[in-house]
Amino acid sequence: MLVAVYAILAIAATGRSVFQIIDRFGEAPVAFTLSALAAMVYLLATIALALGWRRVALATICFELAGVLVIGTISLVSPALLGLDSVDPFGREATVWSAYGAGYLLVPLVLPVLGLLWLRRRAGVAAV
Repeated sequence: MLVAVYAILAIAATGRSVFQIIDRFGEAPVAFTLSALAAMVYLLATIALALGWRRVALATICFELAGVLVIGTISLVSPALLGLDSVDPFGREATVWSAYGAGYLLVPLVLPVLGLLWLRRRAGVAAV
């Protein structure tokens, strides 16, 4: 189930970032580049989780959590740093991680926590 949710988010983030970059890159290049980065992170995390690459999964999920926390905070405190005109997570310029992923129902905030818990549980099962 976790891998499926990661795959869905990877597809959604990829679609969003490709559209933003093709359609309006000049409006907010930093934000749209961050959306593309998020898409790549979700794609790599999906592959790593599906194939059992624990270290890669751990690294990508930790990066994802840091990204959503840092970009989410910046998008709320100082959206101009990202080239955003507003803090609206549903706006034209929002990134996948804007407002902690509010535009994606906060899935980008919750998913890495669940991923880390799943990896921790799997490590405990493997040790037994």
